[in-house]
Amino acid sequence: MTATAPPVKDGAPADERLLRTSPLRALLGRPELGSVVGAVAVFLFFSVVADGFLRASSFGTVLYAASTIGIMAVPVALLMIGGEFDLSAGVMVTSSALISSMFSYRMTANVWVGVLVSLLVTLAVGVFNGVMLTRTKLPSFIITLGTFLMLTGLNLGLTKLISGTVSTKTIADMEGFSSARTLFASQFSLGGLDVKVTILWWFGLVALATWILLRTRFGNWIFAVGGGADAARAVGVPVRATKIGLYAGVAFCAWVSGQHLLFSFDVVQSGEGVGNELIYIIAAVIGGCLITGGYGSAIGSAVGAFIFGMTSKGIVYAEWNPDWFKFFLGAMLLLATLLNAWVRKRAEATK
Repeated sequence: MTATAPPVKDGAPADERLLRTSPLRALLGRPELGSVVGAVAVFLFFSVVADGFLRASSFGTVLYAASTIGIMAVPVALLMIGGEFDLSAGVMVTSSALISSMFSYRMTANVWVGVLVSLLVTLAVGVFNGVMLTRTKLPSFIITLGTFLMLTGLNLGLTKLISGTVSTKTIADMEGFSSARTLFASQFSLGGLDVKVTILWWFGLVALATWILLRTRFGNWIFAVGGGADAARAVGVPVRATKIGLYAGVAFCAWVSGQHLLFSFDVVQSGEGVGNELIYIIAAVIGGCLITGGYGSAIGSAVGAFIFGMTSKGIVYAEWNPDWFKFFLGAMLLLATLLNAWVRKRAEATK
C-alpha cells in the first residue's frame, strides 16, 4: 500500500516552506523590531527635553558610550541565543587590561608583547568557562559566577602584590604604546563629528556576528543549541564545541574592550568592571534576546547598546540628576521586554 499526497489547491504550493513571506510578516518576525521602536521613542524623547542632544558633538558622545557597551553586548547576545550567560564578562575586561599593563611594565618589554599575552590569557579564561560548563553540566550562572569572583579577587590581589597599589603603573613611555593606542583608543574627525575607534570596532563586530548568525553553519548551530541542546545533539550539532566557541568569543571582545580601557587612560584601576556584565545582558535583552535562548540578533544588541548610550548621555544633556539613571535603565528593560514579547506574539500569530 502506498501513501498518496494530499490534494493541492490550484495555484497553492505543496510545501508551506515555498510560501512567500510578505514584507510586513518578515518585519514582524525580526527580533530587534521592538528595540528599534524603543530606540526611536528614546531618541524623540531626549530630542525634545534636552537642548544639546541633537548637536553633532553630542551624537558622537552618545555613539562612543554605546560602543563601549556594544562591543561586549554583541558576543553576550550570541551567547544568550545559545542559551547561556557569562557573569564574568565585566571583570574579564578589567583583567585583560591589567594583564597587558602589568606584564609590559614588569617585563620591560614592548607593550605589544603584553597585549598578545593578555589575548592568550583572556581567551584561556573564556575557554575555561566553556569547558567547565560542558564537562560539569552545571548552570552557566554558577560557573561564570565562580569565575567572576575569582577574577575579582585576582585583579585586586595581584595588582596590589605587583604594583603596591590598587592601580597599575603608567606605560605611556614604553615602546609600542602609541601604535597600540591608535588601534584601540584613537579618534578621528568625520564631517565635524569626533569618531572614536571603538565605534568602528563595534560596527565591525555587529556585521561579523550578523553574518555568522544568518549565513554560516555555526550560526545555525547557535540557534539550535539555544533552542534545545539535546535535540541539537541528536541531529549532529557539536554542542560542546559551539558553547566553548561562544565563550571564547566573549573573551575576545573582553580583550578588545580591555585594551581600549588601558590605552585610553594609561593606567587601570583593579576594581573596575564589576556590574558591567549586567549592563551587557540588559543591552542584549532590550535588543530582543530571550533569557531562555534560541532567539535574538546581533543587530538587536547594537540597538540595545545605542538605547543605553542615548539614555546615559541624554540624562546629562537634560541636566537631570544622574542618580536616576539606574531607574530609567530598569524601566527601559521592563518596557523593552514587554514590547519584544508582544512583537513576537504578533509575529507568531501572522504565520
